Amino acid sequence: MRSLVSKYNIPGPRYTSYPTVPYWNEEGIEQVEWIESVKRSFQESNKDEGISLYIHLPFCESLCTFCGCNKRITKNHTVEDPYIKAVLKEWKLYCDLFETRPKIAELHFGGGTPTFFSPQSLDQLLKGIFSLADKAAHYSYSFEGHPNNTKSEHLAIMAKHGFNRASYGVQDLDLKVQQAINRIQPFKMVEKVTKESRENGYESISFDLVYGLPFQTRESVKHSIEKVKTLKPERIAFYSYAHVPWIKGNGQRGFNEDDLPKNEEKRALYELGYQLLLDAGYHEIGMDHFALSHDSMYQSMQNKSLHRNFMGYTASKTQLMIGLGVSSIGDSWYAFAQNEKTIEAYYRALDQDEFPIFRGHALNKEDLQMRKHILNLMCHFESDWKSGEESLRKEVSRRLEEMINDQLVEVNEEVIRITEAGKPFVRNVCMAFDLRMLRNKPSTQLFSMTI
Repeated sequence: MRSLVSKYNIPGPRYTSYPTVPYWNEEGIEQVEWIESVKRSFQESNKDEGISLYIHLPFCESLCTFCGCNKRITKNHTVEDPYIKAVLKEWKLYCDLFETRPKIAELHFGGGTPTFFSPQSLDQLLKGIFSLADKAAHYSYSFEGHPNNTKSEHLAIMAKHGFNRASYGVQDLDLKVQQAINRIQPFKMVEKVTKESRENGYESISFDLVYGLPFQTRESVKHSIEKVKTLKPERIAFYSYAHVPWIKGNGQRGFNEDDLPKNEEKRALYELGYQLLLDAGYHEIGMDHFALSHDSMYQSMQNKSLHRNFMGYTASKTQLMIGLGVSSIGDSWYAFAQNEKTIEAYYRALDQDEFPIFRGHALNKEDLQMRKHILNLMCHFESDWKSGEESLRKEVSRRLEEMINDQLVEVNEEVIRITEAGKPFVRNVCMAFDLRMLRNKPSTQLFSMTI
């Protein structure tokens, strides 16, 4: 395994979309084109499956130096009200496009730190959202919370509006690691918020754990997982720290490069954590995710309904996902659109009653074909070849020749399948379908390392 890690540990996308954002069409997307694709998708899917809604809440009181998210650091909470009013204005622009009320099947608050906002502010936001929409018959509503500032009042308000899942960024419980990433949170805070979540009726609790952080050791990873498993969160995301300071600047320069575990050492941290999670009763889900057998994520993997989008893995699929808030990305299946990345530009567009979009991409027939295969591989580790794809199969087989020889992937006339040994290299396999990247290989590093 160690020699394979060295061989295949190269920069590559995480494939929450295809095409990936750096390879969207340079000409972007016209607002009218995005609007028409949203209306088409809504008409095709809202009645049967509903829509997904992602809302980006960007504010944080302090900077975590491992974070690659779009955020605004401030302790000034007067920013809450104007931001919520802007998000609700954007939501109304979308709802005005629809002939019927949206049915929200998935709703997720990301950030930033969503629990930066007061319970009253979140209540105001959710009342505004549901004044124009209904809950789908089957729904999953979730938020990302900071264990240090998520209060029981937050949990109660969101539960009142249907939230039934909570995700908490735990990262690592070793104090030295926490100091390096400026994210100090004692285990007692994680324990407290988990207990309060369950008391407020949340059916599924998820923890984010990260490997490859500065000063992290096998002992610290083992300590973190041993402590976490006593709380039995239904889901755990155990993923690689994405060191991309060339994109995020000084926000990821709170430590020295030499403080980061490298290559085989970093992979050993994952393999240790992986085995500890399996031993604790968790099942591997897609890439870097684990779930207990009673959780809907595991059940969706079993019945092959697992889906992946800009929110990550989800237990159900909707064709249309609308992104609200600064930097959010919407997905109509036929097109992507990303909002302005600064709050000031986001506000300016909405002040002019315009969708605050600054870039996007309309998928062509080839994009949709490659997207389907990549999505299948990321969710199910296999994909069927369709009629007329013989030339694609041969080309992919050629690109994956070394991985086939290393017994990481199997390709025959019916299916491409990633082997058990090949699962850690799923991103590398998907890259064989990434025609846009293969035709225009980057001159500078755009992505984090795949392993």
